Amino acid sequence: MPARHRSHRPPTLRIGAAMRLFVWLFRAFIFFTLFAFALNNQQAATVRWFFGVEWHAPMVIVVLAAFACGCAIGVLAMVPAWWTHRRAARRREAAAPSPASRLAGAPPSEFGPEHPPREGL
Repeated sequence: MPARHRSHRPPTLRIGAAMRLFVWLFRAFIFFTLFAFALNNQQAATVRWFFGVEWHAPMVIVVLAAFACGCAIGVLAMVPAWWTHRRAARRREAAAPSPASRLAGAPPSEFGPEHPPREGL
């Protein structure tokens, strides 16, 4: 009879731990890359707006502000689509018969007393 390899953890847990380590290393790489970018771009930048208005700030702050504004505009652009999908989901939920009404006409089970279906599992 062949000897079995006995491990305290199933292989999936070891793979999960390795993946978590990889994700944290990737996050650290991104952080240090952005940190080096910030250190290399400390010189002053001028942003010229309309009507002669100027804003003086370090280059990294200007880039960060542009990124934040782009994220905010992207999220705001998605809001109408989210509302549409939410309304459609509510309409489908209201139109679908409830599980209790579907079971009302079913004959009783021969395996024991009827139990209501569990929602949200």
